[in-house]
Amino acid sequence: MVDRAGRDDDVTVPAGSARLEGHLSLPADGRGVVVFAHGSGSSRHSPRNRYVAAELNQSGRCTLLVDLLTSEEEADRAKVFDVALLARRLLDVTRWLRDRPDTRGQPVGYFGASTGAGAALWAAAEPDAHVAAVVSRGGRPDLAAPRLALVHAPTLLIVGGRDDAVLDLNRAAQVQLRAPSRLEIVPGATHLFEEPGAIERVAQLASDWFATHLVDG
Repeated sequence: MVDRAGRDDDVTVPAGSARLEGHLSLPADGRGVVVFAHGSGSSRHSPRNRYVAAELNQSGRCTLLVDLLTSEEEADRAKVFDVALLARRLLDVTRWLRDRPDTRGQPVGYFGASTGAGAALWAAAEPDAHVAAVVSRGGRPDLAAPRLALVHAPTLLIVGGRDDAVLDLNRAAQVQLRAPSRLEIVPGATHLFEEPGAIERVAQLASDWFATHLVDG
């Protein structure tokens, strides 16, 4: 269990030779940690992901918003789309959480957006990842296509109804998933879910999914 007092801290996470910046929120008596993997051009400061994280905190979930690239690496487009690298970093972050006294023993889930969703699914396919659940928001699961059949974590794919190209990619990816999965379409929403009520719907869907699947065992 998390310390009853809770915590809300900026953190630095070692990942090989890199040091990744993040923000860790541990509500009092929170259960389960959701790690956010951001898309290209975004960061741990993303207002939409911060909103979803705050809603998850309100429902008793711990969250870690983390940049999987350093500020210098973000300028390298090859690294931005290197899903294997991002997945390795995500696994390093997961191991770091499992080594911390205040998060040790907590089930871990991933919330990925855009390219970050590809990284989340790639990482979740690793046999030692032991990820409890994955949520993809406007994700690019096709970037993890070679590994989708190896994902065991229940996976929720959330796509905007007006995000036609990404919707097609998610429909195709869902066919490849062997884990329990669901595709949720948010009517009227585009890729960034900027429309009124869109990100609120995403937060509710994610909260419900993690409430069901982000459990021990």
